[in-house]
Amino acid sequence: MINDARVLQPEFIPQEVEHRNQEVNVLSNALKPIMDGQPGETSLLLGPSGAGKTCIAQFTVERLRENVLDIDSQYVNCWQDYTRFRVLYRILEGVGRTVDIHRRSTPKDELLSRLQAYDGPHYVVVLDEVDQLEDESVLYDLYRTRGITMVLVANREEDLFSGFDERLTSRLHSSVRITFDKYHLDELVAILSARARWGLSEGAIGNQQLALIADAAAGDARIGIGILRNAARLADQRSSDAITNEILHEAIPDGREEIRRSTAAKLREHQRALYEILTERGEMNPGDLYDAYRERVDEPKTKRTVRNYLQKMEHYRLVVAEGEKRARTYRPRERPSRDG
Repeated sequence: MINDARVLQPEFIPQEVEHRNQEVNVLSNALKPIMDGQPGETSLLLGPSGAGKTCIAQFTVERLRENVLDIDSQYVNCWQDYTRFRVLYRILEGVGRTVDIHRRSTPKDELLSRLQAYDGPHYVVVLDEVDQLEDESVLYDLYRTRGITMVLVANREEDLFSGFDERLTSRLHSSVRITFDKYHLDELVAILSARARWGLSEGAIGNQQLALIADAAAGDARIGIGILRNAARLADQRSSDAITNEILHEAIPDGREEIRRSTAAKLREHQRALYEILTERGEMNPGDLYDAYRERVDEPKTKRTVRNYLQKMEHYRLVVAEGEKRARTYRPRERPSRDG
């Protein structure tokens, strides 16, 4: 049944994109000056998880690379590379300048000096999950570095800019903003249909089953593709020629749970501590949660940073936030059941 497992992975970048032509065109225009040897405009891609931001950023940069001979590019996931050192290291790695860099002993300013001395082709850097940076000053470093164009990916502009100082906010205020909405059901069906066409045998899944997956994914392509992948795996294990409703009954909650586990595994130490406290104790108000968090970790972060962590986990459907201000509470999102 599975002809090409790669297309069922969330990081797969398709040759063609579905229902994001306008967003591709806006980003392409922002990067177009690079074709004439000029820097592109800093771009900010905003929207909920699973709306296609990362895919469109990488797709558009790759399309640019097909038309420009002298260009380099690098993708940086700031959830994993969240310090100034790690970001600079990853960007230098993209142009092969990290051979003699020691992660423990090389000063951060040495990395920045190397990057500023870079005199190769124009460099496009995609910074995904940019609101996860612990030191946003690296964005100011990159903004001032000749020959670098930034594409920034985040969930919400207010969450991103709330941690910036005035200097950085003023620099990024003129960025090209591209807003992504959740996919509608028919759009998500089209995306899943294309993945099935590329990755599965003909007739492996019907439109009714694709619609069931899209409905369960609630506009999140990442979850939809995860459910499709899990359903194909189950069908393959059972030597079934098609993905049936019975298989989907198991695949939908298991696919959601797979995405939840994958996301939870990415949490950093302090984020994981918050998530574990909520998992152990259930619903908590911010004050009690922060007190429990301070008791659990060494060198706790500020309340504002913790609030940002919780907002990120809310975006990725790990926690549920209810109420406003003093009446606000957080609880872990329940694991999906096969009946729901």
